[in-house]
Amino acid sequence: MDIFDRLVSGGSADRTLTLSFERRSRSRQRVVLDDGSAALLALPRGTVLRDGDVPGSADGRTVRVQAAAETVSTAAHADPATLLRAAYHLGNRHVPVQIGPGWLRYLHDHVLDALCRGLGLTVAVAERPFEPEDGAYAGGGHHHGHGEATAHPHHDHD
Repeated sequence: MDIFDRLVSGGSADRTLTLSFERRSRSRQRVVLDDGSAALLALPRGTVLRDGDVPGSADGRTVRVQAAAETVSTAAHADPATLLRAAYHLGNRHVPVQIGPGWLRYLHDHVLDALCRGLGLTVAVAERPFEPEDGAYAGGGHHHGHGEATAHPHHDHD
């Protein structure tokens, strides 16, 4: 079993690993590579793998991460203020959101779809890779979550 414990820069990879966003958000886990071989991801705590990232092992083996297609909702509107309003409401619910020109994408949820439609957006459900924005407290790069020094206060969302 290969143990991938660091990210390496660019280049080609020996094999591939296709994971959902939820699985790409776990820094330590057993995985099955696309060729069927078992491996262990033991990356630094808080690492979020992105499509195209290349984890490496101590013996020089590498694997290229691919974002799996997932059921997502894409909410769209031509008016930037309407999109901002929807982004505000999704963010207020701590929903990971991918942002594109004229659209917001999140993991499919019929309640969130209704919220966006109620704000005037059109919503389409499809199977697509999901690459949400890093959190504001992520510190850039490949980290997610809130460390002790950067944690924000939690509050009720009524």
